Amino acid sequence: MKNSKICIIGNGLSGLTLANVLKNLNIDIDLYYSNKNSKNIQDKRTTAISHSNYNFLNKIIGGLKPNIFWPNKKINLFFEYDGKFNNFLNFDDKKNILYVFENLKFKSLLTKLLKDKKVNFISKNIKTINDLKEKYDLKVLCLGNNSNLYESLTNNRSINKDYKEISVVGYVKHSENCINAKQYFLHEGPLAILPFSKKEFSFVWSIEKNFFLKNKNKLEKLILEKLKIFLNTKKNLSIYSVQHFPIKLDLKVKYYKKNLLILGEGLHSVHPLAGQGFNLVIRDIKKLYEIIDYNLKLGLDLKNSSVLQKFYEQRKPENILLGMGIDFTHTFFKKNKYTDPLKNLLLKNIGNNEKIKSFSRFVADKGIYN
Repeated sequence: MKNSKICIIGNGLSGLTLANVLKNLNIDIDLYYSNKNSKNIQDKRTTAISHSNYNFLNKIIGGLKPNIFWPNKKINLFFEYDGKFNNFLNFDDKKNILYVFENLKFKSLLTKLLKDKKVNFISKNIKTINDLKEKYDLKVLCLGNNSNLYESLTNNRSINKDYKEISVVGYVKHSENCINAKQYFLHEGPLAILPFSKKEFSFVWSIEKNFFLKNKNKLEKLILEKLKIFLNTKKNLSIYSVQHFPIKLDLKVKYYKKNLLILGEGLHSVHPLAGQGFNLVIRDIKKLYEIIDYNLKLGLDLKNSSVLQKFYEQRKPENILLGMGIDFTHTFFKKNKYTDPLKNLLLKNIGNNEKIKSFSRFVADKGIYN
């Protein structure tokens, strides 16, 4: 029986991860990439993934070593109120809660792991679906959150919002003994600290666009001042590789058309404050892998089966619920002099509620539907 054939368009984190997950199934894979898309080469961001998502990738792909995936056992959350940073919630487990990696290093590893497998890399700039001359059982678009190819598929149907915010990201070298992952809900916007080595961490600060433009020339100084307060240190901190990106909510309502599927940030872009963006992508990939594997074992033709409909039915509810839940969290923590006293009181009680902590830990690790 002839192998099923799938094409993946895009060689970012989503496309490369999908190819690595599917490569061990009895299918042939073509991965299209464009040399014109050089922005990925300059991506200096880090990404955090949950313990369960790490285990899935390590089981299917393998080779996820600590020198690339830095484990974190503790997360501390703070809320700025009345001039203080109140520690309202802590997660402290014996097992690792999350793993942080540098995007460029993981992308390099994923590419290396595909070299000896049955994945055919094709350099071609796909402007329209008609540019794909070969026939495929499934076509998967992994082109980030901004591609014209999505429009003909979705008819621009999505839940979207422009937060009018900028995500400022960068790396920091330090000489402290130990730093945990931290999230600070500041008046200006949420700021996350994500260690990815013994002496380095990344930060993600989501701030209003007007504040960004007003303070653009002194942002690094502002960030360093805040970090020294948070870490309670007078030692030198070295900040580098600072970049910034616009923040938008975009949850596609339509996932596929015929045998063409959207995957990755093009399917759902969420606010970075919860660190759930790529975690949602991995759960999508896991579900797609399970459905394809099941159909192949039954000897079903992927092109004429209900693979994409099943994927849509099983992943859309969680993607929408989590996306809107993150949006609600963003709204909740925005500075408001009238509601901040009540929020501060509520957050103190949340920290002492083991059921809420347990539920939050479960959702962050495994999602809503598991």
